Amino acid sequence: MARWEPNALERLRAAALELFEERGYDRTTVGDIAARADLTERTFFRYFTDKREVLFSGSEELEKLIVSGVASASKTMSPLEVVVEALAASSPVFEARRTHARKRQALIAAHADLRERELIKFTKLAAALLASLRDRGVPQATAALLAQTGTTLFYNAFERWIEDSKKRDLAHHLQEAVTELRLLTAATGAGKRRGKTLSKRGAKLSDRRRRDP
Repeated sequence: MARWEPNALERLRAAALELFEERGYDRTTVGDIAARADLTERTFFRYFTDKREVLFSGSEELEKLIVSGVASASKTMSPLEVVVEALAASSPVFEARRTHARKRQALIAAHADLRERELIKFTKLAAALLASLRDRGVPQATAALLAQTGTTLFYNAFERWIEDSKKRDLAHHLQEAVTELRLLTAATGAGKRRGKTLSKRGAKLSDRRRRDP
């Protein structure tokens, strides 16, 4: 077999997903994946450390794309707007792989070790967002909050996108999630203000009762 095989990475990804669906994740071996892709196991290990990593290849490129979006965002934007725009920039990448993403997500949901690996991926993304926000001068505590909020919004939008029968893009669902978050925080703020007003009224009424028994 030739030393260099064209499209080896994509062939391995496609073969792995096919076999995970056909035989099950646990019953599929690295040898099976390499054989289905018409490649050697040696070629497989040039790209992946194990079969699990086939499902997470591309994570570093995604992280770099989002971090680059934070770095290049306009200085006039608020930190939250920066995070949302940077996350939305990944939408075209996912759009080209919608079917793959849906199948991948079903596999991850069915296996605890894959869910743990997915959590590690999002933890790394949050750390990268935090560092890039700090580079923009955002205070540590604020940057940490925004990084965690951003990754949560991203995951929420991703789940909506996976299930969307209308096939709207990830950017649409991200904006939808942000809008809902803003509505929720506005409602919480209004509730607190009403609570403070009622407390003040209650205190005044108690005062009057003490003065006028």
